[in-house]
Amino acid sequence: MNQPSISIVVLNWNGRDDTLACLESIGKIAYPNFRVIMVDNGSADNSVAAIRTAFPEVELIETGANLGFAGGNNVGIKRALENGADYVFLLNNDTEVDPGMLDAFVAAAKRFPDAGVFSGKIYYHAEPNRIWYAGSQWNAKATHFEQIGKGKLDDDTTYSAVRETDTAIGCAFFMPAERLREIGLLDDDFFLCLEETDWCYRAKEAGYPSIFVPDAKLWHKVSVSFGGENSPLALYFQTRNRLLWARRHAGVIQRLRVHAAALRSLFDKFILPLTGTGHRGPFTPKGWWWTVRSAYRDPRNLAFFLGVRDFWLRRFGDCPPVVRQLAKKATPKVADAAIPASVPGPE
Repeated sequence: MNQPSISIVVLNWNGRDDTLACLESIGKIAYPNFRVIMVDNGSADNSVAAIRTAFPEVELIETGANLGFAGGNNVGIKRALENGADYVFLLNNDTEVDPGMLDAFVAAAKRFPDAGVFSGKIYYHAEPNRIWYAGSQWNAKATHFEQIGKGKLDDDTTYSAVRETDTAIGCAFFMPAERLREIGLLDDDFFLCLEETDWCYRAKEAGYPSIFVPDAKLWHKVSVSFGGENSPLALYFQTRNRLLWARRHAGVIQRLRVHAAALRSLFDKFILPLTGTGHRGPFTPKGWWWTVRSAYRDPRNLAFFLGVRDFWLRRFGDCPPVVRQLAKKATPKVADAAIPASVPGPE
């Protein structure tokens, strides 16, 4: 019996060591009918040469520039569709996968033929039995997506049912080719963060749900090259793109809540310090000044402001250079590091 063909698209940007480890784990996959498409987003760390030497069988496409998660993966998706793949699987380069992962996805796809996308159970790489993602849900009150099971130890029972989820996550994004032809590619406006959520909602609006597949397991290094999930770089994209997602997909009430939450955060970060509220200890002019100075120079506060500003100015795609400068200030190693393929929505 012929097995459906799968193209695994792995995006790399200056992530040589993570990418090589990822490709090594892919080589242990048991499923017989898959190919790997490596898309390099203009790396300058000798990634391309290292990948070609270690994995000459991998199809490698060089974009020559950093196109972001959306743009880079779109290059790989187009090639996969040209090659006649039945399924396209976007996989973060900072992951390592279980050998049975593709078998689990294909079994779920046969069980749910009307699904839009499938995502697996993702663990922290540093703590192999601790869950990072087991589905997601929209928290209307808090106006963000929550990753189900995040931080919990897996007991092989609680998060072990195949089920519908509000969104799949771009770290492991398994799509039928026919859905891609109908729904389209990822939206370049997002560049990084929530582009997969936008795609999930476009699919959902067309009648195709997202499905969580617990037997499709992988381990994720969780944005280590980003300086962490709460770095200025991550916060900028989360802030701007959550507003963009809400404008496109949320109802009027939810959209107002998302915007109100952004305004409240701006008030808390930049206006509240001016009042002296929250200052520790007795109020003094010097203490007030240092509180205000710290608030206005905090790289994360500034990144949040720039995210809101750029949404209102309709500046999408890559972030402005100042955001990378803020990231470098907060976490110096991020300056020339790879942008990971995806980060979760704001929490």
